[in-house]
Amino acid sequence: MPELRGCRRLFLERHELAVRIGVHAFERERPQRVVVNVELFVPLHWSTPRADRLDEVIDYDFVRAVIAECVALGHVGLQETLCDAIAAQLLAHPRVRAVRVSTAKPDVYADCAAVGVEVFHLKRDAS
Repeated sequence: MPELRGCRRLFLERHELAVRIGVHAFERERPQRVVVNVELFVPLHWSTPRADRLDEVIDYDFVRAVIAECVALGHVGLQETLCDAIAAQLLAHPRVRAVRVSTAKPDVYADCAAVGVEVFHLKRDAS
């Protein structure tokens, strides 16, 4: 993608947490294990430190805080809703040009590793 040339990819992989999620009655009884993956694409001029300082880049704590904020809002029915909320908040960061977020519920079916969803958003007006 031409819009992502000159970007650095930051990622958070397999961030596991307990989430109140699901549309079925049994899913409303207790939190489920959810695995979140995030990729941020940040232009190099906003992600290349010159003085080796944290304030020159996007801190991973920011990504984890956004996820925690979205999860703390209460029960959500669909993974799509959770993914969209996380992606929207991350993309709102002025340095982020694009974001990919996936969620997976590993404990839904015994005969598969997980069920999940992924979303990718690109800022069109980013520089």
